[in-house]
Amino acid sequence: MRQVFFIFTLLISQSILSQLTIDLEGFYAFQDYNEVRVPNKTGTTFDLNREFELQQPAIAPRLRVTYKFGKNNLSALFAPLTTTYEGLAPRDIFFEGVQFYEGEYIYGKYTFNSYRLTYRRDLIDNENWLFGIGFTAKIRDAEIALDTEGAYSSKLNVGFVPLIRLVGAYKLDKWRFFIEGDGLFGGPGRAFDAFGGVSYETKVGKDQPLQFKAGYRIVEGGADVGEVYNFTAFHLLSVGVILPLDWSK
Repeated sequence: MRQVFFIFTLLISQSILSQLTIDLEGFYAFQDYNEVRVPNKTGTTFDLNREFELQQPAIAPRLRVTYKFGKNNLSALFAPLTTTYEGLAPRDIFFEGVQFYEGEYIYGKYTFNSYRLTYRRDLIDNENWLFGIGFTAKIRDAEIALDTEGAYSSKLNVGFVPLIRLVGAYKLDKWRFFIEGDGLFGGPGRAFDAFGGVSYETKVGKDQPLQFKAGYRIVEGGADVGEVYNFTAFHLLSVGVILPLDWSK
């Protein structure tokens, strides 16, 4: 708690040097695997993506708002994601206390909404290079559900995940080539969200800069802990805009 008060004190005291950035990203997602077993000890292992049919590509926005003061950055991210599946059960599936039978037509849903608060310190920030490291507090709001005409079962999971954040970029005139991501490996689970791409800066009106960006994002991870076993991977083709608002003017 003391660390939080310290950060907001810096925000107020350095407001003259501050800049607010709005980063809006949309993506077209391809899923690789989505392995599920609930309960972990007695449930049936199945793959939502490989054993059922993804009904539509996952298309969803990601919104990040960043407050920069000096070499410090405080950001908040909202990243919703939901995919749906349909198909005949390839075998009997016991999921979250409910028995589904081979040959039944199953409707599946997978939701993984992510809320993150990040602090990052830019160790290098000059005309051509940027490198920063920080920490992310992530709240996951997840649900896995199976539904047939005669049975329904759902597993909700809300939890906290601490992550390390890295950002690197090479700046060349109006172009910027960059990689960034949050990640943590080890123990019974892992979480990895990384983006690599390029942005180009133009102007809106006379003075307001606007950047267009495009690139590739991978979201992978899961956990084998408690009552839940779930590991999934998404490959995302992303486009977006970055709107910097300089408060020092």
